[in-house]
Amino acid sequence: MSEIAKKEEGKELSRFRPATDILEREDGFHIFMDMPGVSRGDMTIDLEEDELTVTGRSGQCPLQGEKFVEAQFGACEYVRAISISDIVDRERIKASLENGVLELFLPKVEKVQPKRITIEAQ
Repeated sequence: MSEIAKKEEGKELSRFRPATDILEREDGFHIFMDMPGVSRGDMTIDLEEDELTVTGRSGQCPLQGEKFVEAQFGACEYVRAISISDIVDRERIKASLENGVLELFLPKVEKVQPKRITIEAQ
C-alpha cells in the first residue's frame, strides 16, 4: 500500500473524472488522461469484459504540525471508465505514466485477410 493510500485510508476522498483525450489512429486508440499527483503505485487499470476502468489516488497530506493555507487539488480520487469494442486487441493494451499524464494504447486487432476455400474433388 502506498503512502498516500495509507494516509487516506478511512477518509472519504473527493472523486473526479480526469480530463481525457481519445484519438483514433490507424494502429489503434491513444488515450491521454491528466492525473496530477498520482504515482504508478496509487493507480489501477482494470479490464473487465467491455469496460476499461482507471482509478488513481492523488494528494499531498500535511505532515504533523503543518496545515494547508490553500488547497485546490489536494487528496482526491480519479475514476474513469471507458467502453471498448471488439476491434481492440485486449492482449496488447499498454499503459505508461509520465509527468502526471497517463497514456493508454489500445491497438486494433489485426485485420483478418480474406481466404479462398478450395473445393476438393470427390
